[in-house]
Amino acid sequence: MGFARTCSVALVGVEGVVVEVQADLEPGVAACTLVGLPDKSLTESRDRVRAAVVNSGGEWPQKKLTVGLSPASVPKGGSGFDLAVACAVLGASERIDPRVLADIVMIGELGLDGRVRPVRGVLPAVLAAADAGYEQVVVPECTAAEATLVPGVSVLGVRSLRQLIAVLTDEPVPDETPDDTGRPDPLMAGLSLPGAGLGVDVSGGRAAADDHRHDLADVVGQISARTAIEVAAAGGHHVFLQGPPGAGKTMLAERLPTIMPRLTREESLEVTAVHSVAGMLPPGKPLVDVPPFCAPHHSSTMQSLVGGGKGIARPGAVSLAHRGVLFLDEAPEFSSHALDALRQPLESGYVVIARSAGVVRLPSRFQMLLAANPCPCGRFSFTGNAACECSPPSIRRYQSRLSGPLLDRVDLRVEVEPVTRSELTAAGTRGETTRVVAERVREARDRAAARYRDTPWRTNSDVPGHELRTRWHAVPGAMTEAESSLERGTLTARGLDRVLRVAWTVADLAGHDRPDETDVALALQLRTGVPRGVPMVLGARP
Repeated sequence: MGFARTCSVALVGVEGVVVEVQADLEPGVAACTLVGLPDKSLTESRDRVRAAVVNSGGEWPQKKLTVGLSPASVPKGGSGFDLAVACAVLGASERIDPRVLADIVMIGELGLDGRVRPVRGVLPAVLAAADAGYEQVVVPECTAAEATLVPGVSVLGVRSLRQLIAVLTDEPVPDETPDDTGRPDPLMAGLSLPGAGLGVDVSGGRAAADDHRHDLADVVGQISARTAIEVAAAGGHHVFLQGPPGAGKTMLAERLPTIMPRLTREESLEVTAVHSVAGMLPPGKPLVDVPPFCAPHHSSTMQSLVGGGKGIARPGAVSLAHRGVLFLDEAPEFSSHALDALRQPLESGYVVIARSAGVVRLPSRFQMLLAANPCPCGRFSFTGNAACECSPPSIRRYQSRLSGPLLDRVDLRVEVEPVTRSELTAAGTRGETTRVVAERVREARDRAAARYRDTPWRTNSDVPGHELRTRWHAVPGAMTEAESSLERGTLTARGLDRVLRVAWTVADLAGHDRPDETDVALALQLRTGVPRGVPMVLGARP
């Protein structure tokens, strides 16, 4: 009779649960039983582990073998338990000292030849192990850089089960360096999940440290829209851009991440954990340190937007855009049910998905950027453009696809007018560059962070409205016009709070200690689209 145990991690969404992997050998007919609520892929590990052990020079025990995964109440899936199961079996058969295995967490898939293949979700798994007090982790070699992002954990990266056995038994470690034939390393295939991109970019629009692929100076005209994008970046606000095709809505959306500050260390770990679970980490970039940009197609389903799938729910677009930008181009073409499903994560910063296999809580604190044409043909204008051939009912139906409750959660609503010939052809009409605007945004963020230093908030969009009204007051009389709009019914109570948040962001950009009447007027103009006679160029304001 032999017994050994080691540990691995089960992922539920982006949160990990440490699982004790136990192996028990007893006299009887040779058989292998796996218990502990495994799914189909985990049940198949019995055959993978047996072949890997034999092809690594080990001997598979010809006894009754029971492998248990505890706690049994936690659903377990995937191939990341292979390495722990193999070592527990070798410990029970005394090929490895069982005492060596007890305090080690092992994560990795085994090939039939004994090679250790990467799995998704290594970072959140190692974070869960560290939170549980474990200090030693074994992972596939190609994911070791991702695992070392967690402080206080000793990480061992291995390429094969043979290597791990040698390390645990103090034997000479075999060289498993791949042949330099110029061919891609097959072990890297498990790091990404094909087809799960959803248009995600984690480069932040930056091709290099000083080279912007998307420069704001490329956008001609559009002073109001450029101002809205800058305010959104400085305060973390949601934006709705409406205008005809070719006016520059997509160009502006693609440049929003380039002027946003880089992520803090804590934010980077959050974003990296989500992308690791989704299989979206770029090769050679274990830490995502720039705001992600996610632009799903308008045919995306509700499950692809908010998360879902068979078994334990997978992150959707709202989670892949965590701490970044979710860009919904041609927003009225999205399913109305999918759009309305965004209302809860917009308010709470997370999405809760209930499935028969369990309930998953996924982070989703993102900035939403909606872009839409004014009508089906795109040529309708509120100033009276006769080129539009759409009937009034069709225009109303098209515009009503974005529900009132969803738009009420959008802080900035801007009409993007077509670029004129003079604006497009005139020399010297380039606006401010990304570098200039990004520096102003960074300074505004620093002012907000200093103001909220002793609070759980960091940007103006995070602060509840009642906190702004009671703790951080605007200049006396500055909110009179906004409060009058509330009385007239043109603003909701939520809308009034959002105007105040935007006013604080405008004040931060302008260098004001508190929002004055001009700051609130600009916030109202950006919210309602009604001109208030205030300058729109933030860099030139007094």
